[in-house]
Amino acid sequence: MLERMNQALDHLEAHLDQEVDMADVARIAAVSEYHFRRLFSALAGMPLPVYVRRRRMTLAGAEVLAGELTLLDVAVRYGYGSGEAFARAFRSVHGIGPGEARRTGAVLTAQPRMSFRVVVEGSTAMRYRIVEKEPFRVVGRKARVPLVHDGINAAAEAHLESLDTRAVVRMKELSDREPEGILSAVVHLTDSREDGAEVDYWIGAATGPEAAAEQHDARDALDSAAVLDSLHVPAGAWAVFDNHGPYPSALQELWRDVFTHWFPSNPYVSRPGPELLLTRPVESGTETDSQLWVPVERRRGSAEA
Repeated sequence: MLERMNQALDHLEAHLDQEVDMADVARIAAVSEYHFRRLFSALAGMPLPVYVRRRRMTLAGAEVLAGELTLLDVAVRYGYGSGEAFARAFRSVHGIGPGEARRTGAVLTAQPRMSFRVVVEGSTAMRYRIVEKEPFRVVGRKARVPLVHDGINAAAEAHLESLDTRAVVRMKELSDREPEGILSAVVHLTDSREDGAEVDYWIGAATGPEAAAEQHDARDALDSAAVLDSLHVPAGAWAVFDNHGPYPSALQELWRDVFTHWFPSNPYVSRPGPELLLTRPVESGTETDSQLWVPVERRRGSAEA
């Protein structure tokens, strides 16, 4: 799969001076555009559009310094309809405008071409199972928080601590299917998985559509503190990973490894949906058991299991 990803990046590189159809790029990688964007972000540590902009501005920067084309010609060559739009993109990467760069011979920022390779460590086995689930709902409370790849997520911790006891009791009452108990759900708002990207972070419980409807119908009768929001989760397959280790580092490493090692090595791709986490909150550094649920589907063209 990584070979196909590199072929897709080669195609992208060859068309940086044109309008790039990301669906065509994804087809070269033999995955959906949605999965290509998410997989790229996980492997590269930056969203695909950011990489494309940085590569274009790297090439454009070289042409600006060469001085053979007018600034407008360089802008048009790299897909910008106006000098102002080109200048904004140029400044976002290089820190100065193209006119200033040409006048002063300034030092510019280069984004190297990316390619992916597998680093075989082989010291850790990833235990997983595939579960097919009917539609269900996560009922609970959500907050918008930034992704944190290393260490405690203070915003997520604050959201957890803000929950009223009555709301938590109500979540436990409504939990009636796997993964059972109080869980968290991460809904990605963009393709980005870089540190600081915003996500909707839910604390809640998995329950059936009928229980969620009862919750809505009983809204007037319930104590306001126990009234919960509801997130619809479509039917589909889930890859479930069991994990044990110090919190939160072992879990953060698992999340990383799923997207950088497991997906490239297995006949599955991620699909839209929340990523679910079942864990027992403990103090930082204390070992605990966790379970990560990632929505998946079989990669097109892969043999049936």
